[in-house]
Amino acid sequence: MISFDTNILVYAADAAAGDRHLQAGALITRAIRRGDCVQTLQSFCEFFSVVTRKAGISPSAAAVFIEGWCAVTTVEAAGAADLGEAMRAVCQHGLAFWDALLWATVRRVGVRLLISEDFQDRQDLEGVTIIDPFAERNAALLAKALPP
Repeated sequence: MISFDTNILVYAADAAAGDRHLQAGALITRAIRRGDCVQTLQSFCEFFSVVTRKAGISPSAAAVFIEGWCAVTTVEAAGAADLGEAMRAVCQHGLAFWDALLWATVRRVGVRLLISEDFQDRQDLEGVTIIDPFAERNAALLAKALPP
């Protein structure tokens, strides 16, 4: 399974993001077609907040993005056990709390590939590999995981 961090969702919605907009949108489309994309409620909440405050996207347009993604992905909310795992990850792995909560939630549901530019690229955190989709060295890896 695969999941996308908030920053990738933001790039996909923000046409002003140039090449990153195109890359993010293509990756999300390929993951959805593959049929095993899981998104967190947290990422959708963060997405709504960021794009309506910083990207100039109207709340109604942001809602359309989220509703569309919800229709074609599995959405998982963090639970109490995820909170405990997130706090452990902050202590053991030095993650920022919100990154740790995202990681704990996707790990619990079996995600093995987390697409993000916010973590350490190619880091394997207890079975979840983080990939920066904008790092050139990851192009072949992403093409294999998400064939065009």
